[in-house]
Amino acid sequence: MNIPFLDNWLKRHVAEQEEDDLSAEYDPERAAAVAELLSECELLRVRAGQAGLELDDSPTSLAALDQLPPRWRDDPEELPWLGNDAGLYLGTVIVRTVRGAAWHIWPGGHPVVRLASGREISVVEAGLEWAVNGAPQLSQVYAEAAEA
Repeated sequence: MNIPFLDNWLKRHVAEQEEDDLSAEYDPERAAAVAELLSECELLRVRAGQAGLELDDSPTSLAALDQLPPRWRDDPEELPWLGNDAGLYLGTVIVRTVRGAAWHIWPGGHPVVRLASGREISVVEAGLEWAVNGAPQLSQVYAEAAEA
C-alpha cells in the first residue's frame, strides 16, 4: 500500500531513531552485561557437552560444532532454540576474537554483531540456517567476519 504521508513519516522516524542510536553514550558496564547474557547459550553448551565437545569461545570450537552430527534436527521443538543459541555463540566468538567487533541490539531486541568496518552480521539468522540446513557453516561465517 502506498500512502505518501505515511512513507515520509516512517523515513523521518527511522532517521531520528538512527540519530538517537548513534548519539547514545557508550556504557562499558552495560555492554559487558549484554555480552555476558548473550554468551550463555545454555542449550547449545549442554548439547555440545553431551557430544563430548567443550565450547571455549574459540574459532576452533566453531569448526568442531560444524562437525557434530545434527541430531537436534530430530526435535522440531528444540531446533529453533538450538539454532538461536548457535547464532549467539557465533556472535560471542566473533566479539571476543575479532578486533573491533561488538554486539549491537536493534530496536525490538534483534542482536547483530557490528564489525569495525560497519558491516553487520545477523548471527542469529546464520545460527538458525546452520541448525536447519548445515550451511553456512559457523566456522565459515567466522572466517568471513575475521577477514573484514
